[in-house]
Amino acid sequence: MTETTPTPSAALALIGDPAQFGRVAEDGTVYVITPEGEKAVGSYPGKTAEEALAYFVRKFEALASEVALLAARVRSGAMVPSDANVAVNRLRQHVKELNGVGDLVALAASVEQILPIIEDHRGAYEAKKAAEDAAKAARREQILAEKEKIVAEAESLTLSESWKTTGDRLKILLDEWKIAPRLDKKADADLWKRFSASRNKFDKRRRTHFAALDAQQSKVAEAKNELVAEAEKLATSTDWVATARRFKALMDLWKASGRGKKGDDAKLWSRFKAAQDQFFTAKNADLAKRDELMSTNLAKREALIVEIEALIPVSNLEVAKKNFRELARQWERIGMTQRDKRAAFDKRFAAVESQLKSAEEDRWRKSDPAAKARANDLVRQLSEAVANYDKQVTKAEAAGNAKKATEARESAAARRVWLAEAEKGLAEFAN
Repeated sequence: MTETTPTPSAALALIGDPAQFGRVAEDGTVYVITPEGEKAVGSYPGKTAEEALAYFVRKFEALASEVALLAARVRSGAMVPSDANVAVNRLRQHVKELNGVGDLVALAASVEQILPIIEDHRGAYEAKKAAEDAAKAARREQILAEKEKIVAEAESLTLSESWKTTGDRLKILLDEWKIAPRLDKKADADLWKRFSASRNKFDKRRRTHFAALDAQQSKVAEAKNELVAEAEKLATSTDWVATARRFKALMDLWKASGRGKKGDDAKLWSRFKAAQDQFFTAKNADLAKRDELMSTNLAKREALIVEIEALIPVSNLEVAKKNFRELARQWERIGMTQRDKRAAFDKRFAAVESQLKSAEEDRWRKSDPAAKARANDLVRQLSEAVANYDKQVTKAEAAGNAKKATEARESAAARRVWLAEAEKGLAEFAN
């Protein structure tokens, strides 16, 4: 291995005063001094020359620190050689593109001097990795042996008839399996398949043995008693949707619980069915009552919408608005109605409301003082224009100018038509 002390060029890049490699021109431009000459690196408006130079020195120092950090990480063995090479290439590019003030030549050299360090540590890294791989392989063999031992013991117990002792032992083996470290996926799967098959074979034999006994039927009876107790508690519930869903789940649990003794099963089923019927009878009665209420409300809406629509067309806006407000309050007080049927009534209600709003807006438009003034002004202007053209007709006829008299007469006729329309518009304001 090479000496770990930083090389001279690296020390030059990281130690000393980088500011000696830069200057600030009168216009504020900052330059870095290189063997090839000066290069502008930027400016720092609003700052003194010292502050601007210090800013670009800090950029240089930040990159120099990255170089030193990479070198330290490589020496410590903390980086994979391939990753270190990638980092060196990245730093090379950063040095080339750096707009900073400092000894750029020394900094570039310090980056290149990391490469020999990488090569010096490559062997140690590979040796370390080989040792780790060997340790990992040895650990795998140890885990494999431990799991093989668990599986072998489980396989040896499959034909045992010591139900309690063997069952307890298989549980212990399962716990040991759970806490044992994992192998690769295939190896674990193959061993688990053997272990699981052994447990399943023993469990199947044990279930077959106890199927001949009354214990299984007692378990079924116990489970069904719990289902019946819950069903009887739910019989008086009025939470129709949630309770109906729970009764379905209880029925599924009942079917899944298996068969008990014939006589006990019949008695339990009778109680379960009675509780279920009580709930659904009450639920259906409530739904029928709701349907009846909604039908009554529907009839109320059918009658009331006729009264509301009778307000149109509007003859007296104030009376119509007052009546509509009262009818709208009645409309809101009507209870729930089938949603699909109410939508059509609400649409008709909204249509009447819209027409009343339009009538009110029309009345406002006709009573608008500014609009009335404009109408008056238009009638006045057109009246004056007609009178003026009539005078022109008289004057032209007196002068014997038939052509001019005809033109003036036609202009007067056109404006009389416009005047008639304007007077109609003005008359609307009087209403």
